[in-house]
Amino acid sequence: MSKTKIIFKHAMLITLLIGGFFFLSKLLGQENNPYLRFLNIVFVIVGIRQAVKTSIENNNETNYATNYGIAFGTSALGVIFSTIGVLIYVSLINPNFLNELNNSFLIGGNLSIYELVFTLIIEGLASSIVGSLMVMQFFKNHQSKVQVTA
Repeated sequence: MSKTKIIFKHAMLITLLIGGFFFLSKLLGQENNPYLRFLNIVFVIVGIRQAVKTSIENNNETNYATNYGIAFGTSALGVIFSTIGVLIYVSLINPNFLNELNNSFLIGGNLSIYELVFTLIIEGLASSIVGSLMVMQFFKNHQSKVQVTA
């Protein structure tokens, strides 16, 4: 499986997990609970882990830098897709959600939609770096465990 396909597939997984969790929270009346946003990092880490695991198992790729690139690319693309989802949700479905986000302790201010998108991307990319490094610590010694057959 190509690196691009691995990244795209698992970025979509991250987006679907975050979006699904948001809609489940909305269904349960908890979409305004800012503490639930902290669980998004779990979904990002799951997507990163699956992407690196796929790279190792399907491509026999054991190079740390290559797998870190896949990890970061997956999470960064997932963040971009999720942020686009928030932009669509706030613009087309529930414009009042912007006010709810602005009143939460995580945003804290009177941000425009574009400032909010910028904030979410910066926050998400920081989480992507940390999440990728965390997952790569787990896989860093995988080189000796991969069996390459000639």
